[in-house]
Amino acid sequence: MKKKFKTVFLILLTATIITGCWTCWKKYKIFQQEELAKSLTVKDKNFDYNQLVDMARDLASKPYVLPQNNIPEEIAKLNYDQYRDIRFIRENGPWYGKKLPFEVQFFHLGSLFLTSVPINEIVNNKVHPLSYSPDYFSYGKNNIDTSKLSKIGYAGFRLHNQLNTKKYFDELVSFLGASYFRALGKGQKYGLSARGLAIDTAVQTGEEFPIFREFWLVRPKRNDKSATVYALLDSPSATGIYTFIITPGENTIMDIDAKIFPRKAINKLGIAPLTSMYLFGENTKNKFDDHRPEVHDSDGLLILNGNNEWLWRPLDNSKYLRISAFVDENPQGFGLLQRDQNPAHYLDFEANYEQRPSVWVEPIGDWGKGWVELVEIPSLQEIHDNVVAYWVPKEKVIPQKQLNYKYRLYWFKKLPVKKIPGDITATYTGIGGVSGMLEEHKRKFVIDFDILNMEREVEKGIATLEVSTSEGEIVGKHLMYNPVTKGLTAYIDFKPNGKTSELRASVVKRGKNISEIWSYQWLP
Repeated sequence: MKKKFKTVFLILLTATIITGCWTCWKKYKIFQQEELAKSLTVKDKNFDYNQLVDMARDLASKPYVLPQNNIPEEIAKLNYDQYRDIRFIRENGPWYGKKLPFEVQFFHLGSLFLTSVPINEIVNNKVHPLSYSPDYFSYGKNNIDTSKLSKIGYAGFRLHNQLNTKKYFDELVSFLGASYFRALGKGQKYGLSARGLAIDTAVQTGEEFPIFREFWLVRPKRNDKSATVYALLDSPSATGIYTFIITPGENTIMDIDAKIFPRKAINKLGIAPLTSMYLFGENTKNKFDDHRPEVHDSDGLLILNGNNEWLWRPLDNSKYLRISAFVDENPQGFGLLQRDQNPAHYLDFEANYEQRPSVWVEPIGDWGKGWVELVEIPSLQEIHDNVVAYWVPKEKVIPQKQLNYKYRLYWFKKLPVKKIPGDITATYTGIGGVSGMLEEHKRKFVIDFDILNMEREVEKGIATLEVSTSEGEIVGKHLMYNPVTKGLTAYIDFKPNGKTSELRASVVKRGKNISEIWSYQWLP
C-alpha cells in the first residue's frame, strides 16, 4: 500500500512540476512578446532613422520571437471570397481629401493574412501609430462583431496615386504578406512581386521567409513626387531596416536602402529577390490542356553582368526543379521581364498577361563577387509563383556583421537601360533533324533575334552565329533572315549526352556580339 501511495505521489509531484514549468514557460513567452512589442516602437515622439537602425541591430542580438496573432476566430476562418468582401472605404482613409499626391489604404486581417503589422505615420517628423478602426472598412455580407476587433491592427497597406489619369487614384504599390511587395507603372496590371530578402531558397533544409514586422509611412506634402516608407524586417536568421523611396511614372521607380543584421550564419542569402509565375509558353514541352497559347507573368531573365555582357535566359516550366547560377562580379543589373506584350499570344482578356510589368534591379555601388541565381519550380497551376531570381553574395554571412545594399527597382514595359545588342524575342524547341527526317535523340532550338536590316550581312557571312555547350554536342547551326519578323532567326541542332548542359548562342558581326547571349539549361 505504501509503495502504491509513493508511486501515486511521485506521479502527482512530477505532473505538478511539469505544469509549473509549462506555466512559467508560457509566462516567459508572454513576457518576451511584450518586451518585443515595446522594442518595436520608436521611443520618442520625434522620428529618428538612426533609432530604427539601432532597433534592428539590437533585435538581431536577441532570440527570434514569433509575432503575436491574437485574431478573433471569425476573422481567421474567413474563406477567400468572404475575405474579398471586406473592402476599404476610400473616403474614410487617413490621407483622403487632403489634396495630397498619395493616398493610403489598409488590408484587413483574415483568411491567408493572419500576421498583424503595426503601421505608423510620420507627420512633420512626429510619429503617430495608425490604429485599427472598423470605420475604414465595409464588411459586405460578412456578419462580424467589430467590437472584438479594436486592437487587431492590419495585414498590410497600399498606396494610391494619380498614375494613369488626374481624375482617379490608381493603386500604385502594395505591401502584404511576409516581406512581399509589388508596384505598377503606367498602364500596367499587377504581376510579379519583389521581396525584402530571400533566405535558403531551394535548399533542402527549407526556405525561410522574413517578414516586414512594422512600417513607418511619411505623410507626403502636396508637391511631393515620391512617397517614403520605412520597414523593419525580421526573421529567425536576420533583421533589417529598409528605406523605400517610391516615384510613380511611366516606369515606377523604387530606390531601396537595406541595412541587414544577421542573427546567425546563413547558408544562402538572396538580395533583391524577384518572384514570378511561368506556367507555359512557346518553348514549354510540359503540355497543358489549356485554350490559351501562353500563360506567364514573366518570360525571361535578363542580366547585364560586370563584363558588359547581356544574357537572356528564357523561362520554362519543366518536370524538374531547375537552379541556374550566373557567376559575376559587380553586376550592373538583372531582372525578370515580360518581354512578349502581344495580346494575341495570350488570348486572356481577364488576366491581361501582356500588361504585366517587368522589373529591373540596378545595383548602386559595388556588390562584389557572387552570382545571380534563378530558381524554376515545377507547377501545374497559374496561381503559384514558381520563379525566383536574386543576387547571392559569395562572401560568407557573419553573425552580427552589418550588411549594406542599395539598389533601384524599375517596374516597366520598356527597358530603362540603354542597350545595343538585339533582343531575343522568342525561343522554340522540338525534335532535332530536318522536316520529314526527325531524329528523337537530337533537339532543335529556334531563336528569334530582333536585329533588323541584316539580310545582306547574313548572306555574305558578315553576321554569323556562335554556339557552345557545356555537355553534349552541337551538330548543326544556321542563321537566316526572317521575312516575317524582319529580324534574324537561328536554328541549332543539339545532341545531348545524358547530362545537364548549359547552351549559349549569339549573333556576331566582325568578332563582336550584336545580340544578347542566349543561355539555356538542358535537363536530361
